Amino acid sequence: MAADNTIKIIMRSSASHFFYTTTKNKRNKKEKLVMKRYDPIVRKHVEFNEEKMK
Repeated sequence: MAADNTIKIIMRSSASHFFYTTTKNKRNKKEKLVMKRYDPIVRKHVEFNEEKMK
């Protein structure tokens, strides 16, 4: 049942081409997620922005 309310998204780094995948609640999908996470390519914490999964 919980899977019906979630969608898969990509969190792409603002500093490189690295990305994480995660899930998001469909009810809150109006705002784009922006999170600070570790980017192993540039070896520091940077902002990751939400993109739609293709």
